[in-house]
Amino acid sequence: MGRMPDLEDTLLNPKFHYFMVGVIFLAAAVVSTCTGKTIARYRGWVYRAKEPNEFWGVVAIYYLGTIVCIGIYLYEVGELSYGVPH
Repeated sequence: MGRMPDLEDTLLNPKFHYFMVGVIFLAAAVVSTCTGKTIARYRGWVYRAKEPNEFWGVVAIYYLGTIVCIGIYLYEVGELSYGVPH
């Protein structure tokens, strides 16, 4: 029987949580951009045609969340540390 993988090699590693949240933010941003509607806090659905400023503000936050989460992930795994030891 095979051995269990180490925690370092699985998605259960806390470093991968930032990556997964970043992917969720990216998926939400892309789906919102393509469909023209997104969900806003306390407001329900916001449509691009009816409220463009509100819509693009929410979508921009999704894209910003993507950049931040994936950036933290890359820093944690050492791709953006530029020689800084962990």
